Amino acid sequence: MKLKIVALAGGVGGAKLVHGLAQILPPEDLTVVVNTGDDFEHYSLYICPDLDTVCYTLAGLANPETGWGRVDETWQAIENAVRLGGPEWFNLGDRDLGTHLERTRRLKAGQTLSQITRDFCKSWGIRQTILPMSDHPVRTIVETGEGDLAFQEYFVHRRCEPKVTGFRFEGVETAEAAPGVLEAIDAAEAVIICPSNPWVSIDPILVVGDIRRAIEAKTIVAVSPIIGGQTVKGPAAKMYAELDIQPSARAVAEHYRGMLSGFVLDNMDAELASNINIPTLTTDTLMDSLTKRARLARDVLNFIRRINK
Repeated sequence: MKLKIVALAGGVGGAKLVHGLAQILPPEDLTVVVNTGDDFEHYSLYICPDLDTVCYTLAGLANPETGWGRVDETWQAIENAVRLGGPEWFNLGDRDLGTHLERTRRLKAGQTLSQITRDFCKSWGIRQTILPMSDHPVRTIVETGEGDLAFQEYFVHRRCEPKVTGFRFEGVETAEAAPGVLEAIDAAEAVIICPSNPWVSIDPILVVGDIRRAIEAKTIVAVSPIIGGQTVKGPAAKMYAELDIQPSARAVAEHYRGMLSGFVLDNMDAELASNINIPTLTTDTLMDSLTKRARLARDVLNFIRRINK
């Protein structure tokens, strides 16, 4: 069965599964809608952390050790800026700076983020369609016991230390889905919610325009980012605990209650499958090698085929 897939992604986990899907699906059959809620300006440059992580990963340019940033990176520009008194809490590599400089130049010239992303993907040799969730700014605000924090302030500068009490998405009331997003969903046989943080990587996508309404008409399968009560990377488990929700794969399934056609969880959490009232797939979801990325992607696609029969 031929499958046209839309993947919703953000962060390293999302990028890894997207990379696995890209190894299996024809390029024209994969569209990735990427979270831009954690975009921000730093040194007057417009930075798109999730969008860049997905693109760098698909282009073979990502740092394999961190999962973010560029491979073979150097840091001379930021080191010099810090020496001159600039902020040092968010590292910008020299190669990465080129991306942000050109993106910022084009935005100021009146181009949209989706236009710029399309051109960057062409330059990097990415044949899949990569779309920001919106061309309009939507900003994830983390509500904490120490006040409201912009996402990168919470995530990088404060190292996820403040206790989370909630989230909101500034600008979402007027934001619309980027050109091509709703059309890709309409043409898809299924939507995959990647193993990304549900609160700050996937929810920002779902609250934009008509995206949630559009995907609810489709087969939707989510992959849990939580294995054995812990996240492989990032603060999702900590966020669940601080919101008085026991972090688990089951909690992730509950987060997407009413949306999902199927749910994928790790073998370590097999005993939870019986408490999730939708079809489940239990498999190895830890993507710590290129081979495992492709294997998980293949498992998820086969699961979708079974659901769609």
